[in-house]
Amino acid sequence: MRREGKTSKLTYAVIGRRLEGQQGSVHINLCNSSCELQTNPERTCKYKPLIQRYILHVYLLFSYLYISSVNTGVMSSLKEVCAGLPLDPLPPNRGRDPSIPHAPVRTPNLTPAEERLALRNALRYFPPNLHATLATEFAQELRQYGHIYMYRFYPTLRMRAYPIDQYPCRTRQAASIMLMIMNNLDPAVAQFPQELVTYGGNGQVFSNWAQFWLVFHYLSTMTEEQTLVMYSGHPLGLFPSLPSSPRCVITNGMVRYTQAFMHEYGLFFTHKGASLYPLVLFQVIPNYSSREEYEKMFAMGITMYGQMTAGSYCYIGPQGIVHGTMLTVLNAGRRYLGSGDLRGRVFVTSGLGGMSGAQAKAAVIAGCVGVIAEVDEAPLKKRHEQGWLMEITSDLSHCIQRIREARKAKMALSLGYHGNIVDLWECLYQEYKKTGELLVDLGSDQTSLHNPFSGGYYPVQLAFRQANQLMNTDPERFKTLVHESLRRQVAAINKLSDAGMFFWDYGNAFLLEAQRAGAEVEKKGGGATEFKYPSYVQHIMGDIFSLGFGPFRWVCTSGDPADLAETDAIATAVLEEISSTVTEQVRQQYNDNICWIREAGKHKMVVGSQARILYSDQRGRVSIALAINQAIAKGRVSAPVVISRDHHDVSGTDSPFRETSNVYDGSAFCADMAVQNFVGDAFRGATWVALHNGGGVGWGEVINGGFGLVLDGSEDAGQRAKLMLNWDVSNGVARRCWSGNANAYETIQRTMEDQRQLRVTMPNSIQEDQILDRALQG
Repeated sequence: MRREGKTSKLTYAVIGRRLEGQQGSVHINLCNSSCELQTNPERTCKYKPLIQRYILHVYLLFSYLYISSVNTGVMSSLKEVCAGLPLDPLPPNRGRDPSIPHAPVRTPNLTPAEERLALRNALRYFPPNLHATLATEFAQELRQYGHIYMYRFYPTLRMRAYPIDQYPCRTRQAASIMLMIMNNLDPAVAQFPQELVTYGGNGQVFSNWAQFWLVFHYLSTMTEEQTLVMYSGHPLGLFPSLPSSPRCVITNGMVRYTQAFMHEYGLFFTHKGASLYPLVLFQVIPNYSSREEYEKMFAMGITMYGQMTAGSYCYIGPQGIVHGTMLTVLNAGRRYLGSGDLRGRVFVTSGLGGMSGAQAKAAVIAGCVGVIAEVDEAPLKKRHEQGWLMEITSDLSHCIQRIREARKAKMALSLGYHGNIVDLWECLYQEYKKTGELLVDLGSDQTSLHNPFSGGYYPVQLAFRQANQLMNTDPERFKTLVHESLRRQVAAINKLSDAGMFFWDYGNAFLLEAQRAGAEVEKKGGGATEFKYPSYVQHIMGDIFSLGFGPFRWVCTSGDPADLAETDAIATAVLEEISSTVTEQVRQQYNDNICWIREAGKHKMVVGSQARILYSDQRGRVSIALAINQAIAKGRVSAPVVISRDHHDVSGTDSPFRETSNVYDGSAFCADMAVQNFVGDAFRGATWVALHNGGGVGWGEVINGGFGLVLDGSEDAGQRAKLMLNWDVSNGVARRCWSGNANAYETIQRTMEDQRQLRVTMPNSIQEDQILDRALQG
């Protein structure tokens, strides 16, 4: 027997006395499930029926052996990954893979003492006999890339979400966490896989590859009476716990705030001249001085920026934001243009990387013309090859021509402009100035401005490669150019807005950074969280959060598309049943989501794991989870399902410039909601929980948390889902109600009527403002 090539073509020579010296050959192609008999054409084979029977037996045998070898190979590799750090012998140092995108070089500006500490911290993962070998290459990584990623230990096993039964674990809860981690690091999903960045330019899963190996070893040996504790990417260890406890508890970037942050936002209060300092870490959003401070701490290996679902292992590829982006665009049309029919309307934005890559697909699903600028050719090509982006052009004249043609034909189009968004905005204004024709109706921005000086934003004055060089060689000059570019961008947006375009901030810190750059974004008479243009939460999505709607998601751990189709059908049936019993305002949201889930399969949005997302309220989430759990119990779904959500949700995030930007009682900078959510999810049954500093708008600007919960068809899983999901939504609705939101008031009131054990403190409104005036004047 011999194996030929990569097509798994097996050739077997059938030779024997009973064939009277005749020779035949059987070609079996297991990939195509075919076999072929070839006999000597010069002679008639009277034993052909016998040979055909032999062929059948051989084919079945080889099929079994081949499939077994494939599965055994994967299992063997996964077992190797779970065996702990490969130290004897050390794996070869292959360095960076030039075939995949890489994170920009970081500039931590460490002192010699800090460099020494960074190196010492990295070597802690290895025995002393390896220090001499590894110290030199780690020092080189630190100086060349600004961080010690430990490229030598990048696994050779292809990163992807393998079916749950292939993970060598003692508990399926641990296996589900492994699956989600590997999905976050899948090159088809992750932005910079070798740097362990899932999305957003710096959203880390781990800080280095040693942590990856240790985590997988711990998870493979874990029982249901242990919990893995994660400190900013570092596995502190397995600790005894109860079966009802989370199997993993994650914190990322939890550093203390400083006086500088408090003074910046006027959060110091005085009494008789003495400052009163908040004493509890989580009472306010933390900020340790500056981004520079974060870069130092990350380089030293002591903290990590987990974004939202990167560091909590719950990212599901750009699909995770497609639905929210589609709803945002649809609701923007309803609010600003008076119609949800967006045919012939033009939406201009920027960014096609991790999360922002969803914009092209979302625009087409919403029915409009989406024009997305992107300076990096790699994500442009990636989205085009995935079918998410229909056309690409680097010619502004051609871009304008295609906008006009698509508007006239009222066709849905996603057009990627390979160039800087500032050039596109200025070109659109020049066209308006020249012709009087406003070619854009809706505008936003999804560049990673939470990370503006390390690859999140590229100034218009520089080409892409020039920018990558300058941010490393002259950070101060690069920062100056970023600020100049932001001022130009805002100037063009302001002119188009004056002409009738509607612009909003997409929660990526665009307006916050533009303000810091000196751009004209101030809202006269506005509060600390308000700008000239609204956050999409304030004007578009805020009412949805107050109704309890947010991004609910699930992952079929079998990896079988049939399971995903079945869960889609389950979710559709659940939403249709509930929609007939709700108010008109809530029904609008249900109808949008029913349309979405019906069309989801057709739009081919799965990248990585077999996952789905939709926006649902508390009742919908609980009902879908229980229905899926029952389907697993009955065998309609073949393996466990992980339920989760984006941290960007009703209760999961305290972010004064995004999720809580429409909280006006003065508590927008308080983080009690997100922390309480993390704690409450943990003791109500979550399989794992995460709490992060940073995410969305950046380091020090937000506290957010998330969870994963494994549905395995058991009664216990159903009870966990019911308890935890009810809390996970009610917490945020109750907080928004207390802040004075009328929609949240009505929502939590109805929820209390349905759940007799729920009791929420309800606010009493001030009927006459004059009472306040008289009291204060007195």
